[in-house]
This record gives sequence, C-alpha cells and structure tokens, in this order.
Amino acid sequence: MMKRILSVLNSNSELVSAELEAILGSKDSDYAVLLDSMRYSALGGGKRIRPTLTLEFSRLHGGSERAALTLAAAVEMVHTYSLIHDDLPCMDNDDVRRGKPTNHKVYGEATALLAGDALLTMAFSVICQSEALSDTQKVKAVRLLSEYAGANGMIGGQQIDLIGEKKRLTEKEHKKMNTLKTGALIRCAALFGCIAAEADEAAFSAAERYAENIGLAFQVTDDLLDIGEEDEKTTYLTFMTEERARRYASELTDGAVNAIKDYEGSETLISLARFLRDRQV
Repeated sequence: MMKRILSVLNSNSELVSAELEAILGSKDSDYAVLLDSMRYSALGGGKRIRPTLTLEFSRLHGGSERAALTLAAAVEMVHTYSLIHDDLPCMDNDDVRRGKPTNHKVYGEATALLAGDALLTMAFSVICQSEALSDTQKVKAVRLLSEYAGANGMIGGQQIDLIGEKKRLTEKEHKKMNTLKTGALIRCAALFGCIAAEADEAAFSAAERYAENIGLAFQVTDDLLDIGEEDEKTTYLTFMTEERARRYASELTDGAVNAIKDYEGSETLISLARFLRDRQV
C-alpha cells in the first residue's frame, strides 16, 4: 500500500508542479522578486495532499483531467499562501519549511507577505480564466474556495489557534480549530474534484465526509508525531492518552473509508486515508 500511494502522490505532484510552473512562469523585471518569491514557496515541494484529493476525486467520478488540474493548482496556491503567512514573525515565526529557509528569511517579511497575497488572489483568477471549466463550475469553485479559505474556514481556524497561544482551548474549541484551520481546505480540495467531474449530490456528500474525517485524523497523527515538542500547546494529547489518540485516528480513518468504499475505483483514496494515518513524518 505504501509504495502504491507514494507513487500516486509523486505522479500527482509532478502534474501539479508542471501546472504551477506554467501559471507562475511569467516574468516582469519591475517586480521579478515578487514572482521569484511566489515560485520559491509554490514549487518548494511537499506531499501535495490537497491537489491529490482534487485529482483523485475527479478521477473517481470520471472528470476531466484538465479541469481537475486547474482546480488542483488553485487549491495548492491557496495552501501555499497560508504557509507563507503562517511562517511570518507575527504568526509562528518559523525559520525553516520543508528543509529550506522560510520565504521571509529569503525575501524579507514585506515581500513574503505580498507573495502570499498574490498567490491567494491569483488562485481565483486561475479558476475564472480556465477554458476547461464551464461558467457553472467556475462559480461553484470560486464560491467554495472563498468560503472554505476565509473567515468561516481556514482563516477562522487560524484565529482560534492564535487565541490558543494565550489561553488553553477547550476540547470543543480545539476540534473546531482543526476542523477549520486544516480541515476546511482539505474539504474544499475533495469537493473541487467533484466539481471538476460534475458529480451528483451524493458524491459531494461522500467526499465531504471523507475529507472531514481525514482532516481530523491528519491532525491527530501530527500531534502524535510531535509528542514532546509542543508541551505548552493545546493538542489532542491534552485531552486524551496516546493510546486513545491512536484509536481516534483509526476511527476517523475508518469513517473516511466507509464514506467512499462503495464507489468503484475508490482504492486509491482508501489507501491515501490509511497512509495519512500511518505516516511517520
């Protein structure tokens, strides 16, 4: 299973990286540093979990690869913007991301801030200008991305996380934070695949259940991998034992699998859910 899903992730990553290269390939000598900063983070590696969800849910329902790639690139651009901003001194103040200096360490805080802003806004432009998507698909995608990436989604979750730096979150607040901060864009990515495939409502519902479960399981596993490194921060280990957290991650993964297992061709997404639960990094 591990070899197969790693092969899928690598293949999808290559497709998405090529798409991002094409989108971000323009040059303008007057603000070349901004474009370089955008490319530095967008093409800086990573598992490409979110765009893989878009591609695989589109494939599951017989969607257009071209349409799915457009949406996969858009969701990865938004994810990249969030990472650039998360790393800034006013947020997490991180020096390293994926083994390399963070964007602001290379380009400065102001340019990093602008690079994140530019990636976010360009993601919507990429969707709207796509020739592979119908007008109906474009409206659905823009509406979904604006909702899941905004104050009622990823950014709202980030704000709860900031609040949690000053006070201990309750278990309910902590789960909401993860559902929004990490889970919202994961749900968006899965639903983007359904939009690309023009799938029916049942498929959208199944994709959302799958994504909600893997989003939470992903964070539980992260917390388990970080045992001993974030003792002062609220994590799932604040509210449950290590053994219970591992069971919870498995229960969530089972919920994700059950949401899609009856669809022919769902093996890749099932393997992905189990891979995310069992990963060691």
